[in-house]
Amino acid sequence: MNSSKTFGELKRSGWKHSDVKNEMRRNLIAKLRGREVLFPGIIGYDKTVVPQIVAAILARHDFLLLGLRGQAKTRIIRQLTTLLDEWMPAIEGSPLMESPMVPITRRSRELLEREGDNTPIEWIHRSRRYQEKLATPDVSIADLIGDIDPIKAVSRKLDFSDEEVIHYGIIPRTNRGIFAINELPDLQARIQVGLLNILEEKDIQIRGFPIRLPLDVALVFTANPEDYTNRGNIITPLKDRIDAQILTHYPATADEGIRITAQEAWTDRGLEVFVTPLMHALVEQIAIEARASDFVDKASGVSARMAISFLETLHSVAEMRAHRDQEKVAFARISDLFQSLTALTGKIELVYKGEQEGVSNVAMHLIGKAVKEQFNRRFLNAPRKGRDKKIDFSAFKAIIDWFENGNVLDIDTNMSDRDFSATLHGVEGLESVVKTLANPSSENEKLLLMEFFIEGLHQNFLLTKRIEDARIKYTDAVSYMMNEVGE
Repeated sequence: MNSSKTFGELKRSGWKHSDVKNEMRRNLIAKLRGREVLFPGIIGYDKTVVPQIVAAILARHDFLLLGLRGQAKTRIIRQLTTLLDEWMPAIEGSPLMESPMVPITRRSRELLEREGDNTPIEWIHRSRRYQEKLATPDVSIADLIGDIDPIKAVSRKLDFSDEEVIHYGIIPRTNRGIFAINELPDLQARIQVGLLNILEEKDIQIRGFPIRLPLDVALVFTANPEDYTNRGNIITPLKDRIDAQILTHYPATADEGIRITAQEAWTDRGLEVFVTPLMHALVEQIAIEARASDFVDKASGVSARMAISFLETLHSVAEMRAHRDQEKVAFARISDLFQSLTALTGKIELVYKGEQEGVSNVAMHLIGKAVKEQFNRRFLNAPRKGRDKKIDFSAFKAIIDWFENGNVLDIDTNMSDRDFSATLHGVEGLESVVKTLANPSSENEKLLLMEFFIEGLHQNFLLTKRIEDARIKYTDAVSYMMNEVGE
């Protein structure tokens, strides 16, 4: 950090003034040449979104990130501060963080004329050079740009046209920094008009007074395509002035989604919670199924926060059982997925067809589809070339026969690990099939896979399942129908 405390010392140190977009461009080039990670923690955008952001910054553009909810838009724009110099000199006491070499207010110009090289300098950290505003219907021009303060005018006996009576809004106070507006379409059209001059002429005007302040600010925006029809839109002149529109997206692969969820979810519980890679894959598969479901509104999207919340809830369900049974390690089960519905039901927007089914039924359906997809992908025979896909269930004959003999698998989601193990081992042929097809690496992984196989057979319509409160009962289809007729 430069130690200059006055304007004269700053000039002698060799510091050169630069506008904020050139500063970001310079630091970005240094990061590119040093092969640094530009946006740590942002997964899956290396070949899509990040190159477009880099191009926009190199072109000194203001830009808009357009994408559905939960696509890391806000996280990206907040990391833009890493492209600013760590410390920046400004005239001490200036509300607009003015450069002593480019003063823009009358007060600062008069101070420099009066003090000259003795003008005091303060150093501002880059964290103070970023401001963000969530667009809401009550946001006003005064909030963003500023207004005349009549109390200041009267108390200091100044004319309303005097620059000294201005109360600056958040954008001028971000001068020489980065200003972001989240959910831009929610901003009223008449307020959006107030941004036109800032984007094009780079200045502001307060009400009708002849006071113009040239600002040095990089503007970035986020928007959700859903908002264009549901709540508002971006006016055409404003879209025309935003130099670049960059489309974000959900993870392109399941592996990317798993990495994002594992990175963001809070799993440090002070108690070891054993969640296998299979469970991580199932959680991500639920998100994938939700985004493709005819019951879910695709225009609304399914946020990455759904998978994150689901994984956290899954940990909590397993943790709760371990604490109750006074166990030192918690083990997540397939049945725990169906106990974690609260993380799913509040995170999906249903179309009319889905609303007719009911959100809980849709959530159960999505979990079931995820289990079926992962089960079939991992353990069923691949189709022969040139033929229709035929699923070979002969490997599971011993299990199916056990159920057809009138046996029932009754799993209580609250049962202890010992009882859970004994219950699953009671299914003839199940352990042998799991060892042969899955080759589990531990006893707990084996138990999880045994339960997974049972649920997979149910999702492929070979077994019937009934859920009663915290109990899940598996039977063969014929026995289930006979019971229904009897009842």
